[in-house]
Amino acid sequence: MPHLVLLGTGGTIASRRMPSGGSKATDSAAELAAAAGDLDGDITVEVHDVLAVNSFNLELRDLRTISDAVAHALARDDVDGVVVSHGTDTLEETAALLDLVHDDPRPVVLTGAQRSADAPDTDGPRNLRDALVVAAAPDSRGRGALVVFAGEVFSAFGLRKAHTLAAQPFANVFGGPIGRVLERPEYAFRPDARAPLARPGAAFDAVRVDLVLAYPGADSWLLDAALRAGAQGVIVLGGGAGNPGTRLTDGIARASRAGVVVGLGTRTGAGAVVPLYAGGGAVDAVHAGAVPLGAVPGTQARILLALILAEAQDAADDDAAETARSRFARLCTHADARSAPSAVL
Repeated sequence: MPHLVLLGTGGTIASRRMPSGGSKATDSAAELAAAAGDLDGDITVEVHDVLAVNSFNLELRDLRTISDAVAHALARDDVDGVVVSHGTDTLEETAALLDLVHDDPRPVVLTGAQRSADAPDTDGPRNLRDALVVAAAPDSRGRGALVVFAGEVFSAFGLRKAHTLAAQPFANVFGGPIGRVLERPEYAFRPDARAPLARPGAAFDAVRVDLVLAYPGADSWLLDAALRAGAQGVIVLGGGAGNPGTRLTDGIARASRAGVVVGLGTRTGAGAVVPLYAGGGAVDAVHAGAVPLGAVPGTQARILLALILAEAQDAADDDAAETARSRFARLCTHADARSAPSAVL
């Protein structure tokens, strides 16, 4: 008899319209489970409320709180899987963290909704029901953290919200869904295993990693402002295959000389960073010290870098920035091997 733990964190799936206008997270995990209805197969569900916020308000300490709650549930031998209900706006960041530190074969599944709990056509109950079915399935073991939405199953790493309002808002840059949910999950692929990172400690809460976007006329002012604000890492999203422009590349060089780890991504939303162009392109940015992200979404690369920087701080590494940069580069280089569908199963 599978026993699951449902962790509620808020989001649209738990939101109802407020008298003052707009929707806000209000429903408890127990209310979400009740709306999902009874499950077949003698599945039992234990509910816990971790947070009750819309995900655009989450901070790194909240992501660590969710990660700690998952770890606490998986410390119990009677738990067969964990489901996290979450807002879709920043689900990709929490999913990345949970996947990067996942050190257990039992499934951790995230889901949410695009329509609030009081909408006539709410998708929350069906998504949650599917997520619980996936978490209870023996075939979901050993697949890392998963995201279940609109009848599809995605690997967590490489995930991005690709549409604001569509019933299926998610895509994975490494190859799309790895399975679908009918009466039970049916998988087409199994991602390769990756050694987990250490779970974040308190240092993670205060790590500052900023995102800076390249655009016509962009200079280094925003990047320099991030450094003045105490950023230990910056993700620069260049145009095309990762081209920041000359003035932003000059800022990357200054940041790198100052010991700040700079990741170089693309603002396109899909495709890998490839150093093709000089004159302010990715070739010059890499020479200036930027770490190419490959195809890793910038939002998830930020979480990866924050984890690495926090761990280096905890280790009191005298050369923490260079250690973090080297490790970040190595993990970004090999990210495709973990997340891309690699074997039919």
